[in-house]
Amino acid sequence: MQDNAALNWKKPKAKKKEKMLIQTIKRLLKNKLAVLGLVIIVLQVILAVFAPVLVNYSPYEQNLSETQLGIGSPEHLLGTDNYGRDIWSRLVYGTRISLIVGISSVGLGLIGGLTLGLLSGYYRKLDGVIMRIVDLLFAFPGILLAMLIIAILGTSIVNVAIAISIWSIPGCARIVRGSVLSIKKQEYILAMKSIGASNSRIILKHILPNCLAPIIVFATMRMATTILSTSALSFLGLGAQPPTPEWGAMIADGQDFMWTAPHMSIVPGIAIMLVVFAFNVVGDGLRDALDPNMNLDV
Repeated sequence: MQDNAALNWKKPKAKKKEKMLIQTIKRLLKNKLAVLGLVIIVLQVILAVFAPVLVNYSPYEQNLSETQLGIGSPEHLLGTDNYGRDIWSRLVYGTRISLIVGISSVGLGLIGGLTLGLLSGYYRKLDGVIMRIVDLLFAFPGILLAMLIIAILGTSIVNVAIAISIWSIPGCARIVRGSVLSIKKQEYILAMKSIGASNSRIILKHILPNCLAPIIVFATMRMATTILSTSALSFLGLGAQPPTPEWGAMIADGQDFMWTAPHMSIVPGIAIMLVVFAFNVVGDGLRDALDPNMNLDV
């Protein structure tokens, strides 16, 4: 009898979650800019996954007899750079680097931020210590903090991902802490404590799932910042090193040829702009879609 009662209780709960998911998707799809952003992100993922199929030239292959060809050349759709390397190939393989660095750094940042935020929000004794550490990280401008970390670890795309992940921790921790402080005052949390539920069970099973909405929005918009920061650091020579096909490094390579071959910098610049725009508008769309006060009929 108890098993049947538990099963019957779980079914309405599962249906409610499914209904909320459908409503969230409907709200998101009503946002035209968010849909456009999703299309751009899906195209980026397709380019990254099927890069070897979509290009005819190696991104590293030099051909000094075909340097600085313009856009629309018969064999090179987006032209070539000053070493005769195909820009389309380098652009497509650069998509892989942007996605890998973005996902890894945001993922690591979320792990650190979630851990600190949950501990700080739930355990008041740890709150002061953890938040002072977070405030210390906030004292540095993000890009300068990343540059400092790279100066210590060395210049490489791996160290860029590590630096940006550390830079992502304080923002995530603040968001999670605020959510935990609000959620732990709810009656069902107090009820769980009164029946003797362990702190770990309350945190992982009841508080963390209710923090997911702001975390998803943060992660999506953080991807835009991460891709932009990766390109900026590579442009400064602190990230991807030649001849790695990274968008920021491609812009840096083309800055000396802006009058003779402007496409060398303009093409990767447009790629960065589109992807950053896509993640930002999707993040805005998710924020609105996950808002329970949002009117579906609007």
